Amino acid sequence: METKRKMVIIMSFVAFFLIWSGLLFSASDEYDAMKGIDSIKAIFDMRDGNPQSALIHLNLIHDTYKDLAAMKKDPAFVVVFMASAVKLLAAEPSGFKAEDQKTLKEIAGTLSQMSAAGIRIEVCLFAAKLFGVESGTILPEVKQLPNGWISEIGYQARGYSLVPVY
Repeated sequence: METKRKMVIIMSFVAFFLIWSGLLFSASDEYDAMKGIDSIKAIFDMRDGNPQSALIHLNLIHDTYKDLAAMKKDPAFVVVFMASAVKLLAAEPSGFKAEDQKTLKEIAGTLSQMSAAGIRIEVCLFAAKLFGVESGTILPEVKQLPNGWISEIGYQARGYSLVPVY
């Protein structure tokens, strides 16, 4: 019961934030930080392994991408799954509670939409092996890399801003 109450509070906060942020994202003129910027490059270090909060984060990343595209900021986003977040990428995830299964299906759908929009999705196979996720079970939209840190280092060297998602 306590967990359910916490989730209701968290979801209420997120709903408020998304409505409020939707008002703020209406024009790039409202962001001093966006003035004079023609393109945005960001890499999201996704380590949130909780299905509910991970879905919220992924939706926010996708919405941010769409908002920046609407502002004509030519966004280039990469999401690299590491640590326990790799468990969210199995086409047939196991080890989750029954109530998490619906959320995991929503995550798979969101990742498919993100990939179709042009957001690169990657996974660290070192972490996948550590957390018992077989490479053959990983969603097809996800590029599999031996070491996610090498990818993050490379993107940062190419000017991508690192955004931690823990």
